[in-house]
Amino acid sequence: RMLRAMGARISVKGLDITISSAWLNSQDIVIPGDISSAAFWFVAGAVHPQARVKLLNVGINPTRSGIIDVLRSMGANIKMENESVVSGEPVADIEIESCSLHGVEIGGDMIPRLIDEIPIIALAGIFAEGKTVIRDAQELRVKESDRIRVTIKELSKMGAVIEEMPDGMIIHGGRKLSGTECHSHGDHRLAMMLGIAGLVADGETIVDNAEAADVSYSGFWQDLTMLSGG
Repeated sequence: RMLRAMGARISVKGLDITISSAWLNSQDIVIPGDISSAAFWFVAGAVHPQARVKLLNVGINPTRSGIIDVLRSMGANIKMENESVVSGEPVADIEIESCSLHGVEIGGDMIPRLIDEIPIIALAGIFAEGKTVIRDAQELRVKESDRIRVTIKELSKMGAVIEEMPDGMIIHGGRKLSGTECHSHGDHRLAMMLGIAGLVADGETIVDNAEAADVSYSGFWQDLTMLSGG
């Protein structure tokens, strides 16, 4: 998308990409907000009992916006405004507020569109009524940590009931979480997911090695403090 916006001649047919010689035109590029980072605030806004969160200029490329589709299928109240295309990339302002969620099944073609968001989706599943099933996500085993195993391990410490599968997990929803001491396992997405879990849990939560979040979102803890009024 960006190269096309700069004048590149690119054609895509199935898994084949053809690039033809062309002059590229330099231009100012606005980088959209990362939807993988925004996902933590989507879930925080949905599961917190008194919340409304609005994020500006978030990238909504359809190959990466599976988190929005899944949360909407769970009953989340998500609004998109000011949709536009910037430097070839679709963007929008996104607002989400407190709502009641219900469990869903996630797998197949949806998984590549939200693979990095699965830990925070698991947290949403804990607060949803019914059962949430995540399949076909074995790639999570070889991320910065084994995200299937450590997500289950750390959320279980807080009172979640989650069954481990080779390629995913089964989350039994309708639960409350209790604060405790957790560990990020050096994984930035686990650190941030546990931060949001602590926000909506009863009591105090400590996340050891919380600085792992700096890998992708260096201001996460400051933003969490600001939004929570801490």
